[in-house]
Amino acid sequence: MMNEGSSTWPQWLPLRDELRSRTPYGAPQVDADARLNTNENPHPLPEEVSRSISESISSQLASLNRYPDRDALALREALASYVNEFIASAGGVRPANIWAANGSNEVLQTILLTFDGLVAGFSPSYSMHPLLAMGAGKRFETITLGEGFSLDMNSAVTAIDSRKPSIFFLTTPNNPTGKSMTLAEIRKIVDAVARNGGMTIVDEAYGEFSTVASAVDLLEETPSLIIVRTMSKAFAFAGARIGYAIAREEVISALQLVRLPYHLSSLTQLSGIAALSHAEKLLQGVEQIKSERELLSRELIALGFEVVKSDANFILFGGFTKVSAIAGWSSDQLWRELLDRGVLIRDVGISGYLRVTIGLPDENRRFIRTLREIISK
Repeated sequence: MMNEGSSTWPQWLPLRDELRSRTPYGAPQVDADARLNTNENPHPLPEEVSRSISESISSQLASLNRYPDRDALALREALASYVNEFIASAGGVRPANIWAANGSNEVLQTILLTFDGLVAGFSPSYSMHPLLAMGAGKRFETITLGEGFSLDMNSAVTAIDSRKPSIFFLTTPNNPTGKSMTLAEIRKIVDAVARNGGMTIVDEAYGEFSTVASAVDLLEETPSLIIVRTMSKAFAFAGARIGYAIAREEVISALQLVRLPYHLSSLTQLSGIAALSHAEKLLQGVEQIKSERELLSRELIALGFEVVKSDANFILFGGFTKVSAIAGWSSDQLWRELLDRGVLIRDVGISGYLRVTIGLPDENRRFIRTLREIISK
């Protein structure tokens, strides 16, 4: 996908007009002692999980001359079992309610290719939502969150009724703010979108880090709902690329109208099944990250920064003007000062704020120590 920015595309290249002003999307991956910018899980896979994946893949290497299971049935069964045990309060999710793809971004793209009409969502939120919509040839309209990234439900419902989106994205916990929405809030948005004939996509990429119940619990009573999750974050599985949708069976069938044939490799499917068999072990890492998140939040507040309370594996912080040594600094200035000292975090484009991913304890201490050096010089 593409970001805003200058471009030097040759005129002979028959690019779509809306792409000519853009550059390829991506977070900068530059050398740094502490890389805390891409919301990755910092914990490597436990040895027993790696061994299980290796054994599973090895047993199938002689069959790579054959196409993978086009419907990924075994993986979908494993995902349904995981959702019922760890996410859905009442269970009841079947493999037919699951569709898996190469990361949650492919799931989101497939949704956009399946359903027609206007796309909308809150801002700030996950930057790929409007980019994916543009890539699918759709218009994306934003509903701006209020002061402190708060949600004014009456204003949101009024905007939805006015614009009548066919696809509405909401992210909980939100990226980049880290805030979660309650089931009651989600239900009001879903109802507003549904009465205008649209589908609501609840992006729960960071759901395992939240204390708020999953929107999966609304699925039985709200057919126009799709929940999108990923194994990248909680499962420390970003390199494996497995995301999945949870929805009514009719919706899952509709998504498969536009899915690529054999899109999910045999090795990816086997890796996912093996990892899911160790779900309880892998989720222990989530608890460690949550503990570090709370500690890091307190440290930032002690330094004088304003912290947006996070339910994810990252923290959005601001209030630079309240820290005398950097009063008047832009987000970019502080970002560069940190990078010059070996710490890479993310400038998400919100004036006066930066986002830091929760890393390993040593990385988090390095980040705080470096901030302390900057504001005390």
